[in-house]
Amino acid sequence: MKALVTVIATILVPGTGVFLVPYWILQATGSLPSPRVGFIEVVSIALALVGAGMVLWVSETFVVRGGGTPVPIYPPRDFITEGLYRFVRNPMYFGALLILFAESIFFRSAWILLYAGMLWLAFHAFAVLLEEPQLERRFGGAYLDYKTRTPRWLPRRPRE
Repeated sequence: MKALVTVIATILVPGTGVFLVPYWILQATGSLPSPRVGFIEVVSIALALVGAGMVLWVSETFVVRGGGTPVPIYPPRDFITEGLYRFVRNPMYFGALLILFAESIFFRSAWILLYAGMLWLAFHAFAVLLEEPQLERRFGGAYLDYKTRTPRWLPRRPRE
């Protein structure tokens, strides 16, 4: 059941945010370009694939390692500090933002970049005001220690 909830949530939430909304932005701004493939497009596609891989990896980690889902009503039971969580505290958000950044490059759209910036502000507020205090209550010192070792937004090698 948790795997099904995760699949649906992963398709609907990030899928809407990183594919449907940018499509609407491009449509509304009259910026739907004719396809072209050059170095910039290849790099942006590679970035988008990395971001999509991050979103999928984290969704799988929530079920397999955390015993929960990405859906807040069924959060992981276990505290996850492995996989992508070794490098950044918000790998799913980072992956989604990486996809949007790649799309802004691919379509040469400042509007998608602006949308990505606004979405990052919303993710940041959600993480700081809701998620982190809730994780501190649930996991106590283990989460506080993790916060000191692991950056919130920009991945880096773990501090041991």
